[in-house]
Amino acid sequence: MLKSAGVLWFLIATAGQWVFVYYIAMYYGRKSLTGDYGTINDRGLISGYVNGDFIGNLLFLSHVLLAMVMIVGGTLQLTPPLRKRFPALHRWTGRVFILIALVLAIGGYFMTWAQGVRLSDIGALGVSFNAHLIVVFAGLTLFYAVKRRIDVHRRWAMRLFIVANGVWFFRICLMGWYMMHQGPVGNTSQLDGPADIAISFACYLVPLAVLTLYQWASDSSSGLFKWSMAGVTFLGVLATGFGVFAAYLMMWSPHF
Repeated sequence: MLKSAGVLWFLIATAGQWVFVYYIAMYYGRKSLTGDYGTINDRGLISGYVNGDFIGNLLFLSHVLLAMVMIVGGTLQLTPPLRKRFPALHRWTGRVFILIALVLAIGGYFMTWAQGVRLSDIGALGVSFNAHLIVVFAGLTLFYAVKRRIDVHRRWAMRLFIVANGVWFFRICLMGWYMMHQGPVGNTSQLDGPADIAISFACYLVPLAVLTLYQWASDSSSGLFKWSMAGVTFLGVLATGFGVFAAYLMMWSPHF
């Protein structure tokens, strides 16, 4: 039951992430390829396309489009049949995933604090801490891979997968919160309300905590611990599915 719950969560999350990738491709990718840069900001971005700012625009568009590659690569990395049948591909896509995750984390941190791409200082703390965790987890994932401690490497790779997708988690959590309350409650337009701040941290720390407990339960000989974590993971499946549905309905599908 524990393993089944984990597999089910991964399938739901993968489906949700691929829908997010499709949204990025259809909205940002299509506009970039057709040169329709002027309407990119219609999504209410903090700082999107700025006419004449070549470096800023290049950083913004590469940040968005690289996220597509990272998300697709991350889901493929954690798919056991592909990992077992194509180990060489797994190693190379893993290196690419780590590299892109680091580039996006550092680039996002730079845009937030150096370029001022934030609505408020306190509202940006969650994504900034997320960036720090990505850098640390990427280093540990690579370290244990080099040391050939594959079991430990895989566990850190799964943790990296969680924090590297913090932006996706934030969207499904925020939209799920809106749908559950039929509107914003404790939220502000600057994303510095109590609910905004809580979600900006909880959106990746809670899944990270559940994953860690799941890993401990997998190692445990306690049937009670395993069954308890199976139940918690199934609750995570429901919460993730609800958040994905809310984000699809309210954020992604109108722009396909």
